[in-house]
Amino acid sequence: MKKLIFALLIVSSFFFYNCEEEDKVPQEIDKITVDVQVDRFDQEFAQTTAENLNATKAKYPYLFPQQYADSVWLLKLKDTIQIELNTEVGKAFPNFDAETEDLKRLFQHIKYYFPKFPIPRVVTLTSDVEYTSRVILADTLLLIGLDNYLGKNHKFYKGFQNYISSGLDKEYIVSDVASEFCATVMPYQKGRTFLDQLVYYGKELYLKDKLLPFKSEAQRIGYSQEQLEWAEANENQIWRYFVERELLYSTEKQLQPRFIDPAPFSKFQLELDNESPGRIGQYVGWQIVRAFMENNEVTLQQLLTIPTEELFNKSNYKPKK
Repeated sequence: MKKLIFALLIVSSFFFYNCEEEDKVPQEIDKITVDVQVDRFDQEFAQTTAENLNATKAKYPYLFPQQYADSVWLLKLKDTIQIELNTEVGKAFPNFDAETEDLKRLFQHIKYYFPKFPIPRVVTLTSDVEYTSRVILADTLLLIGLDNYLGKNHKFYKGFQNYISSGLDKEYIVSDVASEFCATVMPYQKGRTFLDQLVYYGKELYLKDKLLPFKSEAQRIGYSQEQLEWAEANENQIWRYFVERELLYSTEKQLQPRFIDPAPFSKFQLELDNESPGRIGQYVGWQIVRAFMENNEVTLQQLLTIPTEELFNKSNYKPKK
C-alpha cells in the first residue's frame, strides 16, 4: 500500500511539474522582444508619380524588375483596375495595426521555438488578386497581397468558388503567414503514401497550434466554425472509411485531390460528400500528430524529423467516437 501511495505521489509530482512548466511558456514568450517593420508599399505606390517613381524604385528595388521600363509602371498607375484595387485595399486596410500586432505575437512564438529565425521586413502590396500566392516569405522579406483579404463577399471575388473566397479574409492573414513559415522548417519531401500526406500536414497544423495559440482552431486550418464542427463530429466515420478501404498505405495519386488539396468538399463518393469540408485528410493528420505529442516526450524540432511510420505507431491514435 505504501509503495502504491509513493508511486502515485511521484506521478502526481511529475504531472504538476509538467503543468507548471507549460504555464511558464506564455510568460516567456511575452518577454521576447521583436521589432516588426511594416512598409505599406500599396499606399506608397498609389501615391507615386513620374516625379517620384525613381525614389519608390530605390526603396523597393525587388518589386521593380529591371526588364520593365518606367513607362510600364506609369501606365499601371493610371490603369483603372489598379486604381480600383488601391481604393478597395485602402478602405479595408486604412491602417495595419491589428494585423501588425498579430504578426508580432506570431514572431514571438516562432522566436521561442526557433530562436535563429530572422524577423522579416513586412511589405504590403496589391497583387491583382493572385490568391494562390497571397503571402510570400523569402529570407528576411515577407510580402502580403492585401487585395486577397478583402472579405469573402467582396466584388473582386465574384465568380470564385466559395471554398476559395471564404479564405480571402483578413482574419486568415496571420495563419497564412504561419503556414509559409512552417514550409521553411518542414522537410520538403512529403512521402509517397496517403499516410505520409496525412502526417505531413498534421505536423504543419500542430506547429500552428504552438505558433498561433491566440487564434481559433478553425482559423489555423482555414475552416469555418461549422466545417470544423462537422470534422469533429465525423472523425470516427472518416477514419473508419480510410482504414476499411486500405487507403493509409496507398500511393494512389487521386487521394491527394480527394482528401488533401483545397476543394469545395472531400470526395468519399458517398452521400455525405456535399456536407464535408475539403482537406479533411489534413484534419485527420492533425489529430494523429496531436495524439503522438500527447503520448510522447519530444520537442517541436524533433517532431519535424520523426518518420511517418514511427510517429503513427507511437501515436496510439483513436478517433473521437
